[in-house]
Amino acid sequence: MSEPTQSEVPPRNRRWVVALPLIGFAALAGLFLVRLHGGDPSKIPSALIGRPAPQTALPALEGLVVNGAAVPGLDPSAFKGKVSVVNVWASWCVPCHDEAPLFVQLANDKRLQVVGINYKDSPDNARRFLGRYGNPFGIVGVDANGRGSIEWGVYGVPETFVVGREGTILYKMVGPVTPDNIDSVLKVEIEKALRAGT
Repeated sequence: MSEPTQSEVPPRNRRWVVALPLIGFAALAGLFLVRLHGGDPSKIPSALIGRPAPQTALPALEGLVVNGAAVPGLDPSAFKGKVSVVNVWASWCVPCHDEAPLFVQLANDKRLQVVGINYKDSPDNARRFLGRYGNPFGIVGVDANGRGSIEWGVYGVPETFVVGREGTILYKMVGPVTPDNIDSVLKVEIEKALRAGT
């Protein structure tokens, strides 16, 4: 008995053969959409958690002065002995404007130091930004070319890190600090760092 020719294959079977690539494509596209939009971006894991903060020295923001003294740039030795909150920000970053007042409030907690990494920004715009909202940062390192932020594993601004007393990165928040997550997430991680010996 001979094989049926193309014209002898029932039309219903041909529809399935034609539809299979479309069904496969739709399933794959759906999987990508779920992975892209289904998760909380602030929960992206960081390979740096539990590791020492990068030994990246960054220059000071030129012309930034508090109480008559220049605000220093980032020296990696600044992390030893203190719990630090490191915020990567820029004046051109819209969510950074929203979170700035929250960092000003956070800086009132004298048990920790708040460190800023100014990412790919112009000095004038960065100073104007801090003049507008207030400067919560005791240290501001300028990352003009973005290399320092790459060493910190930054995906994009804003991002915030909690660094323990031994200079170890304990927590990373991707995305802005908000009124919703500052108390329920960031301050919880800060308290853990303050209680810990690291």
